Amino acid sequence: MTVTILAAGDHFVRASLLADALGAEHRGPRGELEIRELHLPWPVEPFGDVGEVHEASGTEEQLIEALRGARICVTQMAPLTRRVLQACPDLGLFAVGRGGPVNANLEAATEHGVAVTFAPGRNATATAEHTVAMLLAAVRRIPHTHHELVRGIWRGDYYQYDEVGLELAGTTVGLVGYGAIGHRVARILRGFGAHVLVHDPYLRPDTDDAPENVSLDELLARSRVLSLHARLTAENRGMIGAEQIAAMPTGSVIVNCARGGLLDYEAVCDALDRGHLFAAAFDVFPEEPVPAGSRLLHTPGVVMTPHLAGASKQTAHQAARICAAETLRYLRGEPLAHCANPEVLAGRTGTGGTP
Repeated sequence: MTVTILAAGDHFVRASLLADALGAEHRGPRGELEIRELHLPWPVEPFGDVGEVHEASGTEEQLIEALRGARICVTQMAPLTRRVLQACPDLGLFAVGRGGPVNANLEAATEHGVAVTFAPGRNATATAEHTVAMLLAAVRRIPHTHHELVRGIWRGDYYQYDEVGLELAGTTVGLVGYGAIGHRVARILRGFGAHVLVHDPYLRPDTDDAPENVSLDELLARSRVLSLHARLTAENRGMIGAEQIAAMPTGSVIVNCARGGLLDYEAVCDALDRGHLFAAAFDVFPEEPVPAGSRLLHTPGVVMTPHLAGASKQTAHQAARICAAETLRYLRGEPLAHCANPEVLAGRTGTGGTP
């Protein structure tokens, strides 16, 4: 029996990558899988809200048409909404190649018996490397001095003691969050000789090779560099504001490649303007794209990239591989590694390799 799978790719995790990963993972006869391809416009067109889900690409109508008769959808950005679920009764698995399935209505998927999986850690290495690159760029003024040179200005005055930045060696760096990304950032920073602290209430005390886990107040007081690596929740939204920034040593640096909602950006600009912070580096923002009138565009000491920390070729391939592996586990009746609604599969028996 042939199983129809929709590979709903985009310009990053391409449909061809998803299809190739499915082919590489599948060890049965070729005719068992029929793979259709759908091409979504992200990131050429920004993602946004589609129906009731967020950070999605394409339209409900487009996905409904492409999913007709399909049992599985592997994607990064396609919108799994209540309307899509109602129109696609054959769908059983929706595999999202992202760190969280924000583009899927989990409640509706569970009601319709559709398992939703995701791809934790798919961009952990890329984001960790980008975080450290942003930190170095900020503390050594790399983007700013590059642009000054392009304009014909030689900023030798930045060699003055009050203007020079930090070395990572011997500097205390505080990480908020010690998940897949934070762990990798800590490992890289240790290679530079930095002293790493972490604040993570979910970190188990017996975690191998973990940094010293301290309260947020202690982390702020001891760290010259603060880097955010927590998932955004209702509890931690705005967790770093004016009061927390003021608790950091004068001349400190803040880096955020996690989520914009963790940090008060106005407070950061205020601290930079009065010289309490030396620099700040951001890949994420409270509003994306950054509005034309934002203070971030004019405040000295700010280094920015447009939410690109996870963008690497390896990330795209890893997302495709994780989705493909989950798809084949599903078809074999095996437990899924990253299911967001496991109750859907409770009591499910194996298929013996037959789709």
